Amino acid sequence: MSNRFLDKLLTFGTLDAETASAVEAATSQARSLPAKHDLIREGDRPGPVFVVLEGWACRYKILPSGTRQILAFLMPGDCCDLHIGLLGEMDHGIQTVTSARVATISREVMDELMDRHPSFARAMYITQLVDEGTMRSWITSMGRRTSIERVAHLMCELYLRGRHIGLANEAGFALPLSQIMLADALGMTPVHLNRVLKELRLHGAMALKRGSLSITDPAKLTRIAGFDDNYLHRHLRGAG
Repeated sequence: MSNRFLDKLLTFGTLDAETASAVEAATSQARSLPAKHDLIREGDRPGPVFVVLEGWACRYKILPSGTRQILAFLMPGDCCDLHIGLLGEMDHGIQTVTSARVATISREVMDELMDRHPSFARAMYITQLVDEGTMRSWITSMGRRTSIERVAHLMCELYLRGRHIGLANEAGFALPLSQIMLADALGMTPVHLNRVLKELRLHGAMALKRGSLSITDPAKLTRIAGFDDNYLHRHLRGAG
């Protein structure tokens, strides 16, 4: 079975056979988890690094009012917080979106991998930088993009990320995110999001229905979003 985490690291550089074997060993004891399972909650003591091998997960924050803000979506191959163990407690939660296979790498094993395998350390630092770039783009969306730009931008991002790991084709891909989840990620109400999705469909740019995203006019969707994929730093993939 392919190791999505190792596949992702290999897009950021070459790993020798010893390093690849060490990564596979570190993620070999993955657990199968149901949807909506909390990997860790806000206030918990941070421990191991979580690695999503199959399925989707999300970072989220619950406000005192009970409303939820989704902070990031994690796809197969993504990992959580290289240096999270340095914190005293979690400031957000991480939960599976779908059923998932998730591996945990203890702090001791992660430190050993980083120390003994420089190519692994470099790839991990790049993944962290890409995550930070994505977070900055989400902040920009929440602060400055209009509703239709915000939705179109997220759809472009998720499609490109999905295509890079083989989950998407030219027409679109399976998007296991409800409109409620998307609304929580976009800072919108589900009713408002539904109106925007209808507008994008009427524009002939995209269609989202029953967990499937169809990109009907990529150029138009990109124009509406004002999308520039530089924050995903795909030019770094495979760089020596």
